[in-house]
Amino acid sequence: MFRNLRPSTDIIEKRRDNSLEPAHSNFFRGKSNPLRLILQARHDFLSIWRKTDYEDQVTSIKLLGRQLVLVNSPDAIRYVVAKRHENFERKTPQMRRALEFLLGDGLFISDGETWKQRRPLVNDIVHKNRLPVFGKIMEKTADEMVERWNALPDGAEVNVLFEMAGLTAEIISRSVFGNDLGEEAANAVSEGFESYQSLIDSINLGYFLGFDDGLPVLRTPKLRRSVSRIHKIIDKVVEDHLAGRGDDQSMVELLVRRQQRNPELKLDVVALRNEAATIFMAGHETTAATLTWAWYLLSRAPWIEKAVHDELAEVCGNRTPTMDDLPNLEWCRAVIEETLRLYPPVPILARQATEADRIGDLDVKPASLILIVPWILHRTEAFFKDAHLFKPERFLGDKRPIPYSYIPFAAGPRVCPGLQFGLNEAILCLAILAQRFRIRVADDLRVEPQCRLTLRPRGGLPVTIHRREKV
Repeated sequence: MFRNLRPSTDIIEKRRDNSLEPAHSNFFRGKSNPLRLILQARHDFLSIWRKTDYEDQVTSIKLLGRQLVLVNSPDAIRYVVAKRHENFERKTPQMRRALEFLLGDGLFISDGETWKQRRPLVNDIVHKNRLPVFGKIMEKTADEMVERWNALPDGAEVNVLFEMAGLTAEIISRSVFGNDLGEEAANAVSEGFESYQSLIDSINLGYFLGFDDGLPVLRTPKLRRSVSRIHKIIDKVVEDHLAGRGDDQSMVELLVRRQQRNPELKLDVVALRNEAATIFMAGHETTAATLTWAWYLLSRAPWIEKAVHDELAEVCGNRTPTMDDLPNLEWCRAVIEETLRLYPPVPILARQATEADRIGDLDVKPASLILIVPWILHRTEAFFKDAHLFKPERFLGDKRPIPYSYIPFAAGPRVCPGLQFGLNEAILCLAILAQRFRIRVADDLRVEPQCRLTLRPRGGLPVTIHRREKV
């Protein structure tokens, strides 16, 4: 009786000579009854969309009496995230409930006065003017991974998602917390986040049953252990900084100084912990996922990988790439930007309408769910020709997408403050590692995108690592 309701995902991947359609969910073709949709969304939020959803439009459905509005038009997206930002700034009950236990009132899920007060602080901390300082950390940490991989036998098997998570966790640890965190603690925080994601449900049923603020997440013993593990480490670091034992270049130290100069900000230990945890989560998880998908794409598209290798040889020779080389590494940048198009780290940007409104030709009720889905938007043929194909050349030179059609870091006032940090980190790490290694995904491996809080390959990404000869 319930066999037809059992969730599954039909994955498409097509490879031809010099053409790659990388792994993605097939279009939904089932009946749109509420139970079927909810079960499918809990299994895989990327597989509930029909072919007709991938069009330049604004559409609406009702699910158990709750209005859901899918906004897939650049002009309408601009209206939601910029023109009427105040009415649509609130994250959905699902996102708030999913992260409040871990992040408290951190910037990612806060709104109103708390968001207005803290956004400028985080902007200053991860401002692009600080990239020279952060760049040195990125270079050094990536070089350490090169040394570690060189110690492995050629063709060694690793899970590259976990490798990239360790790399980006160490980078963000040294940037946010200073050099005193250590590999063991950085790994513990990274593993804690990974465990937390696996335990959080993709759907808050209470919201669809009539509770405008959703229902609190059940804090199971496993969930409590994951959060406790993270909070214990971050609390100690914040307390050390407050006691004057911090690295004077770290992001947390900058927050501490700002609080000391401006006591009215009320950045106590808990608030500092919340912002540090938010920066850590956003800064390490999203970049790790992006790099993982980039290795998958390059493995499946060796002609693009060759273009990257040729560029690295021309720009850097045998010298390790640095932050100063990034303006000349156009193929590396284009690969990362195309990876972000195909596999946006946060593939669903959802908001809750505060008041009644009108988006395009649709009337929107208060507390409705507003869905902007980069996964769909970036694969809409009206904005990207051959939208499902891996074509980094679409980002070469001065080519840019239509405004509000490409939003891997969100858009409007809530655009990710760490955009430049994360983008430059991904390009630099890709360049340093690609110069020395080829990363191979087995031809017969079924790669399945999975949307939890972020977009990852389900089960990680097993690969083999092969050393390249120097130029």
